[in-house]
Amino acid sequence: MTRAKQHNTWPPAGRRELLAWALYDFANSGYTTVILTTIYSAYFVGVIAAPLDQQNAGMATLLWSLAVGLANFTVMLAGPVIGAMADHRASKKTFLLISSIGCVLATGLLALVGPGDVWLAMLLVTLSAIMFAGGENLIAAFLPELVPKENMGRMSGYGWSVGYFGGLLTLGCCLWFIGWGRQQGWPDSEIIPFTLLITAAIFALTALPTFIWLRERAVSQPKTAGISYVRIGFQRLAHTFRHALHFRDLFRFLLTLAVYQSGVSTVVVLAAIYAQEVMGFGREELIILIMVVNVTAAVGAFICGHLQDRFGSVPTLAITLVLWIIAIVTAFFANESSQMWLAGNIIGVAMGASQAVGRALVSQFTPPDRSGEFLGLWGLVNRLSAIVGPVSYGLVNYLTAGDQRMALLSTLMFFVVGLLLLARVDEKRGKAAALQAD
Repeated sequence: MTRAKQHNTWPPAGRRELLAWALYDFANSGYTTVILTTIYSAYFVGVIAAPLDQQNAGMATLLWSLAVGLANFTVMLAGPVIGAMADHRASKKTFLLISSIGCVLATGLLALVGPGDVWLAMLLVTLSAIMFAGGENLIAAFLPELVPKENMGRMSGYGWSVGYFGGLLTLGCCLWFIGWGRQQGWPDSEIIPFTLLITAAIFALTALPTFIWLRERAVSQPKTAGISYVRIGFQRLAHTFRHALHFRDLFRFLLTLAVYQSGVSTVVVLAAIYAQEVMGFGREELIILIMVVNVTAAVGAFICGHLQDRFGSVPTLAITLVLWIIAIVTAFFANESSQMWLAGNIIGVAMGASQAVGRALVSQFTPPDRSGEFLGLWGLVNRLSAIVGPVSYGLVNYLTAGDQRMALLSTLMFFVVGLLLLARVDEKRGKAAALQAD
């Protein structure tokens, strides 16, 4: 039975199941928004590791970027193998459940970390980010099973759009609690830990429909006696790399993705720190900015999901990379808060669009019964980018004695080079290769 025929035997996904898939994006986006992008990243630099910054300018930002980088390095190595194992055992949903529970627990435990507990904070952030990233890979691996290739852009866009509203809900709840806590006269060291519990609770509750309604359509394959599932995962991954020439456009796009996603990852992890340290944004103003950016990101993902299915993924992605370049240049020259607001909203549109398009394009280049493995490669590239981008920003910031503007300027090259590499990707040939895979 060919892969194309096997795919056709899968029952179609109904609206409830598609909603359940998209709701996982809704659930885990609160973690990204609160922990990696806004509240906790700024709290780590401004409170938990503040004494280190006073001794050595830029050290707190560097430690934050190293913690996130270590998490992504771990998932970069393990993601494709776990994906291949999940394909072989048809157990993506089981692995997804484990990663979700791990992220929720580690996020909740961050509430126990106080000012000065730098190493404990780094440990829990690293653990929670590992679990989050693993889940992100696995939920993406369901996409080729749920919709035909011609609808993947739209469905990916729906997922990202719903996800940004999930981040908005979580951030809004945290903002309300911060305001209420300050009215009671509580210090931030008591308020912020509660926002972590809010984030963990919303993740756990809104992810439940995914595990109730989302089906595992893949069929497990026989296990050879004496060979572990870990070894099988490595063997399947090695097979993919041996046939890299057949999947040339997939690998060309993964290289492109690695470059431009390094810039995206930098902005996601360090934008709040930049706005706080350079533009003087207070925590409330910063959170409101991120809330508005989430709305524009949802709009960008929704619109570009439709544009991708109609005009093609590569042209749509090229437009988003141009928007990224405009946004970074605007933020670099910003001297007033209104200019930063403009840059932030351009970033929102570009971020929602580029992430939705990237996930869908890899799904379109993926053979149907190897989705866990190939989307694991997508995750590998995302994790590599999440190391290279933020760590390079942190190093430039450290080497320039805390010059955040110079660090931001170094991010611009990722989008420029990514745009140039994108021109080498043949979308039609890549889709054909996926259908003809052995």
